[in-house]
Amino acid sequence: MAPHGETLAQRLIAKIFADRYRPGMREVPFPRDDIVAAAEALSEARPKNIGDIVYSLRYRTDLPPSLRDEAPPGHEWAIFPGGNAVYVLRLVPVNLIKPRSGLRVVKLPDATPGVISSYAMSDEQALLARVRYNRLLDVFTGLACSSLQSHLRTSVTTENAITGKPSSSQVETDELYVGLDEHGAHYVLPVQAKGGSDALSVIQIWQDFRVAEQKFPALRPRPIAAQFMDNDAIALFEFDEHDGEITIERERHYRLVEPDELSPEDLRSYRAASESATY
Repeated sequence: MAPHGETLAQRLIAKIFADRYRPGMREVPFPRDDIVAAAEALSEARPKNIGDIVYSLRYRTDLPPSLRDEAPPGHEWAIFPGGNAVYVLRLVPVNLIKPRSGLRVVKLPDATPGVISSYAMSDEQALLARVRYNRLLDVFTGLACSSLQSHLRTSVTTENAITGKPSSSQVETDELYVGLDEHGAHYVLPVQAKGGSDALSVIQIWQDFRVAEQKFPALRPRPIAAQFMDNDAIALFEFDEHDGEITIERERHYRLVEPDELSPEDLRSYRAASESATY
């Protein structure tokens, strides 16, 4: 009997992990077909959308206890692309991409057109629109940023986790920006956005680094993530990658307000912070 309260996705990945994991493994590759085979073995209905099973495990639900129990302290399992129709459960350092509490929230005049706010079809669309119309990437990064493409779907070349041969994996970036700095250097800024109950994942950032290095090798990569917060603020994150480990380089919180909500005290405070900043 399945543990009480576990979702179908959790039961399926627990079955796959139990079949393929051996003590000491740090990567557990499995083909897409394993998801269907696991459903049959557990007498579950065949999943109608296998992609949604993987999406749920990446962004909506925790992995089941049987996987968490086999992760060493400070690490967790995450589902990465493993090539065409292949996934790989990989041990990664625990790195929750969640807004920190207590971080200062900077007020900015809201330049979002009212008609855009009225007709955004999802939290994600509303968030991307606010980032774009308020030039939040320019403010956050210090670059002059321009949106190049929304919802970029492409493929990146990776080593097939089962065969070891070069293979392609489908990836998606919510929005792609290019930027310029004061020296004329060019940057590529893949942006991931999450609103509602979905969580940001290190897997998305890993994919964005691969998109940047393979599709824009001449540009400096600066992957960004944006997330709505409970207090109507927007959290922005910038990431770094070193020796295969992804870390949060910077985090800032912004709240978009009507101009008259910016008090003289606010402006004096922001000026003082700017004058004392180290560049």
